[in-house]
Amino acid sequence: MSILRGRKLISFDWAMKKMLRSKANFDILEGFLSELLVEDIKILEILESESNKENKDDKYNRVDLLVKNSKDEMIIIEVQYDYEYDFMLRMLYGTSKIITDHMKSGNSYSDIKKVISINIVYFDLGQGEDYVYKGTTNFIGLHKRDELKLTPAQKKKLKKESVYELYPEYYLLKINNFDDLAKNTLDEWIYFLKNEEIKPEFKAKGLKEAKEKLNIMKLSDDELRSYNRHLDNLHYAASMAESAKVKVDEDIWKQGIEKGREEGKLEGKVEIARNLLKNGVSLDIVKSSTGLTDEEIKSLS
Repeated sequence: MSILRGRKLISFDWAMKKMLRSKANFDILEGFLSELLVEDIKILEILESESNKENKDDKYNRVDLLVKNSKDEMIIIEVQYDYEYDFMLRMLYGTSKIITDHMKSGNSYSDIKKVISINIVYFDLGQGEDYVYKGTTNFIGLHKRDELKLTPAQKKKLKKESVYELYPEYYLLKINNFDDLAKNTLDEWIYFLKNEEIKPEFKAKGLKEAKEKLNIMKLSDDELRSYNRHLDNLHYAASMAESAKVKVDEDIWKQGIEKGREEGKLEGKVEIARNLLKNGVSLDIVKSSTGLTDEEIKSLS
Protein backbone atom coordinates (compact mmCIF):
# COMPACT_ATOMS: atom_id res chain seq x y z
CA MET A 1 0.00 0.00 0.00
CA SER A 2 1.33 3.43 -0.93
CA ILE A 3 2.04 5.93 1.85
CA LEU A 4 2.93 8.79 -0.51
CA ARG A 5 -0.25 10.79 0.02
CA GLY A 6 0.39 14.46 -0.74
CA ARG A 7 4.06 13.91 -1.53
CA LYS A 8 5.55 15.19 -4.77
CA LEU A 9 9.29 14.94 -4.12
CA ILE A 10 11.51 12.14 -2.90
CA SER A 11 13.07 12.59 0.55
CA PHE A 12 16.70 13.70 0.46
CA ASP A 13 18.03 10.71 2.39
CA TRP A 14 16.51 8.21 -0.04
CA ALA A 15 17.79 10.28 -2.97
CA MET A 16 21.27 10.15 -1.42
CA LYS A 17 21.11 6.40 -1.23
CA LYS A 18 19.56 5.72 -4.62
CA MET A 19 19.99 8.64 -7.02
CA LEU A 20 22.59 11.25 -6.04
CA ARG A 21 25.46 8.81 -6.54
CA SER A 22 24.89 9.10 -10.28
CA LYS A 23 27.06 11.68 -12.05
CA ALA A 24 23.96 12.88 -13.89
CA ASN A 25 22.58 14.06 -10.55
CA PHE A 26 25.73 15.65 -9.11
CA ASP A 27 24.23 19.10 -9.78
CA ILE A 28 21.68 18.59 -6.99
CA LEU A 29 24.31 17.72 -4.40
CA GLU A 30 26.65 20.43 -5.68
CA GLY A 31 23.88 22.98 -5.21
CA PHE A 32 23.25 21.94 -1.60
CA LEU A 33 26.95 21.93 -0.73
CA SER A 34 27.54 25.28 -2.43
CA GLU A 35 24.77 26.96 -0.44
CA LEU A 36 25.92 25.46 2.88
CA LEU A 37 29.66 26.00 2.45
CA VAL A 38 29.21 29.37 0.68
CA GLU A 39 31.48 28.47 -2.22
CA ASP A 40 31.01 26.83 -5.59
CA ILE A 41 31.49 23.11 -5.04
CA LYS A 42 32.38 20.78 -7.89
CA ILE A 43 32.09 17.05 -7.20
CA LEU A 44 34.68 14.81 -8.81
CA GLU A 45 33.36 11.48 -7.54
CA ILE A 46 31.24 9.70 -4.96
CA LEU A 47 33.35 7.30 -2.93
CA GLU A 48 32.05 3.98 -1.61
CA SER A 49 30.75 3.88 1.95
CA GLU A 50 29.95 0.62 3.74
CA SER A 51 26.92 2.06 5.52
CA ASN A 52 25.57 3.37 2.22
CA LYS A 53 25.16 -0.11 0.75
CA GLU A 54 21.73 -1.67 0.50
CA ASN A 55 21.29 -4.06 3.40
CA LYS A 56 18.83 -5.40 5.94
CA ASP A 57 19.65 -2.60 8.38
CA ASP A 58 18.05 0.14 6.24
CA LYS A 59 15.32 0.53 8.84
CA TYR A 60 17.85 2.00 11.26
CA ASN A 61 17.58 5.31 9.41
CA ARG A 62 21.21 6.10 8.81
CA VAL A 63 22.39 7.19 5.38
CA ASP A 64 25.73 8.67 4.47
CA LEU A 65 27.58 9.70 1.36
CA LEU A 66 31.30 10.34 0.90
CA VAL A 67 32.18 12.96 -1.70
CA LYS A 68 35.50 14.06 -3.18
CA ASN A 69 35.45 17.61 -4.57
CA SER A 70 37.65 19.46 -7.05
CA LYS A 71 39.88 20.75 -4.20
CA ASP A 72 40.68 17.14 -3.24
CA GLU A 73 38.68 17.56 -0.03
CA MET A 74 36.58 14.76 1.46
CA ILE A 75 33.00 15.66 2.34
CA ILE A 76 30.88 13.23 4.33
CA ILE A 77 27.13 13.88 4.35
CA GLU A 78 25.09 11.97 6.89
CA VAL A 79 21.36 11.86 7.57
CA GLN A 80 20.17 10.53 10.93
CA TYR A 81 16.57 10.18 12.14
CA ASP A 82 16.85 8.26 15.41
CA TYR A 83 18.05 9.83 18.65
CA GLU A 84 21.66 8.97 19.48
CA TYR A 85 23.11 10.54 22.63
CA ASP A 86 26.74 10.11 21.50
CA PHE A 87 26.15 11.22 17.90
CA MET A 88 28.73 14.02 18.23
CA LEU A 89 31.40 11.47 19.06
CA ARG A 90 30.38 9.44 16.04
CA MET A 91 30.92 12.57 13.95
CA LEU A 92 34.47 12.70 15.34
CA TYR A 93 35.02 9.00 14.65
CA GLY A 94 33.76 9.41 11.09
CA THR A 95 36.18 12.20 10.20
CA SER A 96 39.07 10.43 11.93
CA LYS A 97 38.44 7.21 10.03
CA ILE A 98 38.31 9.01 6.69
CA ILE A 99 41.64 10.68 7.44
CA THR A 100 43.38 7.42 8.37
CA ASP A 101 41.77 5.43 5.54
CA HIS A 102 43.03 7.90 2.93
CA MET A 103 46.51 8.43 4.39
CA LYS A 104 49.02 6.28 2.55
CA SER A 105 51.77 4.63 4.54
CA GLY A 106 54.98 6.66 4.54
CA ASN A 107 53.36 9.90 3.39
CA SER A 108 54.05 13.25 5.01
CA TYR A 109 51.48 14.74 7.38
CA SER A 110 51.06 17.51 4.84
CA ASP A 111 49.26 14.93 2.68
CA ILE A 112 46.42 14.53 5.19
CA LYS A 113 43.09 15.12 3.47
CA LYS A 114 40.84 17.95 4.51
CA VAL A 115 37.54 16.52 5.77
CA ILE A 116 34.20 18.32 6.02
CA SER A 117 31.49 16.56 8.02
CA ILE A 118 27.88 17.54 7.25
CA ASN A 119 25.28 16.05 9.55
CA ILE A 120 21.55 16.37 8.91
CA VAL A 121 19.64 15.24 12.00
CA TYR A 122 15.91 14.91 12.62
CA PHE A 123 16.10 14.61 16.41
CA ASP A 124 16.93 16.99 19.25
CA LEU A 125 20.71 16.85 19.60
CA GLY A 126 22.31 18.78 22.45
CA GLN A 127 21.02 22.08 23.83
CA GLY A 128 20.68 24.87 21.30
CA GLU A 129 17.97 26.88 19.57
CA ASP A 130 19.63 27.40 16.16
CA TYR A 131 19.16 25.01 13.27
CA VAL A 132 22.60 25.32 11.62
CA TYR A 133 25.81 24.96 13.64
CA LYS A 134 29.42 25.01 12.45
CA GLY A 135 32.39 23.64 14.37
CA THR A 136 36.06 24.39 13.63
CA THR A 137 39.40 24.07 15.41
CA ASN A 138 41.21 27.23 16.50
CA PHE A 139 44.05 27.83 18.96
CA ILE A 140 43.65 30.77 21.35
CA GLY A 141 46.40 31.92 23.73
CA LEU A 142 45.60 31.41 27.41
CA HIS A 143 47.43 34.59 28.42
CA LYS A 144 47.51 36.93 25.40
CA ARG A 145 44.16 35.72 24.02
CA ASP A 146 45.64 35.88 20.52
CA GLU A 147 44.77 33.39 17.79
CA LEU A 148 47.58 31.17 16.50
CA LYS A 149 48.18 31.75 12.78
CA LEU A 150 50.19 30.09 10.02
CA THR A 151 53.53 31.52 8.97
CA PRO A 152 54.01 32.60 5.33
CA ALA A 153 56.15 29.48 4.77
CA GLN A 154 53.42 27.22 6.18
CA LYS A 155 50.78 28.89 4.03
CA LYS A 156 52.86 28.25 0.94
CA LYS A 157 53.69 24.65 1.78
CA LEU A 158 50.28 23.62 3.14
CA LYS A 159 48.28 25.72 0.67
CA LYS A 160 46.07 27.00 3.49
CA GLU A 161 45.51 30.51 4.83
CA SER A 162 44.29 29.69 8.34
CA VAL A 163 44.95 27.05 10.98
CA TYR A 164 41.30 25.92 11.10
CA GLU A 165 41.50 24.92 7.43
CA LEU A 166 43.91 22.12 8.36
CA TYR A 167 41.40 20.40 10.61
CA PRO A 168 38.03 18.77 10.02
CA GLU A 169 35.05 21.10 9.88
CA TYR A 170 31.67 20.07 11.21
CA TYR A 171 28.24 21.25 10.12
CA LEU A 172 25.20 20.23 12.12
CA LEU A 173 21.73 20.85 10.69
CA LYS A 174 18.98 20.38 13.27
CA ILE A 175 16.09 20.18 10.84
CA ASN A 176 13.29 20.11 13.41
CA ASN A 177 14.45 23.46 14.83
CA PHE A 178 13.75 25.22 11.52
CA ASP A 179 10.63 27.44 11.66
CA ASP A 180 9.72 27.01 7.96
CA LEU A 181 10.49 30.67 7.18
CA ALA A 182 13.05 30.69 4.36
CA LYS A 183 15.02 33.92 4.73
CA ASN A 184 17.88 33.00 2.36
CA THR A 185 18.91 30.34 -0.13
CA LEU A 186 20.32 28.00 2.54
CA ASP A 187 16.98 28.20 4.34
CA GLU A 188 15.30 27.17 1.09
CA TRP A 189 17.33 23.98 1.11
CA ILE A 190 16.52 23.33 4.77
CA TYR A 191 12.84 23.89 4.02
CA PHE A 192 13.11 21.16 1.38
CA LEU A 193 14.95 18.84 3.80
CA LYS A 194 12.18 19.29 6.36
CA ASN A 195 9.08 19.36 4.17
CA GLU A 196 10.09 17.57 0.93
CA GLU A 197 8.66 20.54 -0.93
CA ILE A 198 10.25 23.21 -3.15
CA LYS A 199 8.25 26.41 -3.48
CA PRO A 200 8.03 28.11 -6.92
CA GLU A 201 9.87 31.21 -5.68
CA PHE A 202 12.90 29.31 -4.35
CA LYS A 203 16.17 30.25 -6.10
CA ALA A 204 18.83 28.23 -4.26
CA LYS A 205 21.43 26.38 -6.31
CA GLY A 206 20.41 22.81 -7.07
CA LEU A 207 16.74 23.12 -6.11
CA LYS A 208 15.54 23.56 -9.68
CA GLU A 209 17.30 20.33 -10.60
CA ALA A 210 15.99 18.62 -7.45
CA LYS A 211 12.42 19.61 -8.25
CA GLU A 212 12.76 18.09 -11.71
CA LYS A 213 14.77 14.95 -10.97
CA LEU A 214 13.38 13.99 -7.55
CA ASN A 215 9.77 13.97 -8.68
CA ILE A 216 8.02 10.90 -7.30
CA MET A 217 6.03 10.54 -10.50
CA LYS A 218 9.26 9.72 -12.37
CA LEU A 219 10.05 6.67 -10.26
CA SER A 220 9.76 3.23 -11.81
CA ASP A 221 7.45 0.68 -10.20
CA ASP A 222 10.39 -1.03 -8.49
CA GLU A 223 11.77 2.30 -7.25
CA LEU A 224 8.34 3.30 -5.96
CA ARG A 225 8.01 0.06 -4.01
CA SER A 226 11.49 0.53 -2.57
CA TYR A 227 10.69 4.11 -1.59
CA ASN A 228 7.44 3.03 0.06
CA ARG A 229 9.36 0.45 2.11
CA HIS A 230 11.84 3.13 3.11
CA LEU A 231 9.07 5.46 4.33
CA ASP A 232 7.35 2.59 6.09
CA ASN A 233 10.58 1.79 7.94
CA LEU A 234 10.93 5.44 8.99
CA HIS A 235 7.39 5.51 10.35
CA TYR A 236 7.93 2.22 12.18
CA ALA A 237 11.20 3.42 13.74
CA ALA A 238 9.59 6.71 14.79
CA SER A 239 6.71 4.80 16.38
CA MET A 240 9.09 2.50 18.27
CA ALA A 241 11.09 5.48 19.52
CA GLU A 242 7.93 7.23 20.70
CA SER A 243 6.68 4.04 22.37
CA ALA A 244 9.99 3.66 24.21
CA LYS A 245 9.73 7.25 25.42
CA VAL A 246 6.17 6.71 26.65
CA LYS A 247 7.28 3.53 28.47
CA VAL A 248 10.10 5.43 30.21
CA ASP A 249 7.70 8.22 31.19
CA GLU A 250 5.25 5.66 32.60
CA ASP A 251 8.01 3.94 34.60
CA ILE A 252 9.15 7.27 36.04
CA TRP A 253 5.54 8.15 36.94
CA LYS A 254 5.03 4.80 38.68
CA GLN A 255 8.30 5.20 40.60
CA GLY A 256 7.17 8.65 41.68
CA ILE A 257 3.83 7.31 42.92
CA GLU A 258 5.52 4.52 44.87
CA LYS A 259 8.03 6.92 46.38
CA GLY A 260 5.20 9.22 47.37
CA ARG A 261 3.41 6.37 49.12
CA GLU A 262 6.52 5.38 51.05
CA GLU A 263 7.18 8.99 52.04
CA GLY A 264 3.53 9.31 53.07
CA LYS A 265 3.80 6.24 55.31
CA LEU A 266 6.92 7.62 56.99
CA GLU A 267 5.32 11.02 57.55
CA GLY A 268 2.32 9.30 59.13
CA LYS A 269 4.52 7.32 61.50
CA VAL A 270 6.44 10.45 62.47
CA GLU A 271 3.21 12.31 63.23
CA ILE A 272 1.95 9.43 65.41
CA ALA A 273 5.27 9.31 67.26
CA ARG A 274 5.14 13.06 67.97
CA ASN A 275 1.63 12.80 69.41
CA LEU A 276 2.58 9.84 71.62
CA LEU A 277 5.64 11.64 72.94
CA LYS A 278 3.57 14.75 73.70
CA ASN A 279 1.27 12.60 75.81
CA GLY A 280 4.16 11.17 77.82
CA VAL A 281 4.18 7.70 76.28
CA SER A 282 7.43 5.81 76.88
CA LEU A 283 10.10 5.45 74.20
CA ASP A 284 9.65 1.67 74.04
CA ILE A 285 5.91 1.96 73.38
CA VAL A 286 6.44 4.66 70.72
CA LYS A 287 9.04 2.44 69.08
CA SER A 288 6.82 -0.65 69.03
CA SER A 289 3.80 1.35 67.85
CA THR A 290 5.47 3.10 64.91
CA GLY A 291 8.42 0.92 63.92
CA LEU A 292 10.74 3.93 64.05
CA THR A 293 14.30 3.50 65.34
CA ASP A 294 15.61 4.97 68.60
CA GLU A 295 17.55 7.61 66.66
CA GLU A 296 14.51 8.63 64.59
CA ILE A 297 12.34 8.96 67.70
CA LYS A 298 14.98 10.90 69.66
CA SER A 299 15.34 13.35 66.77
CA LEU A 300 11.66 14.28 67.22
CA SER A 301 11.99 15.27 70.85
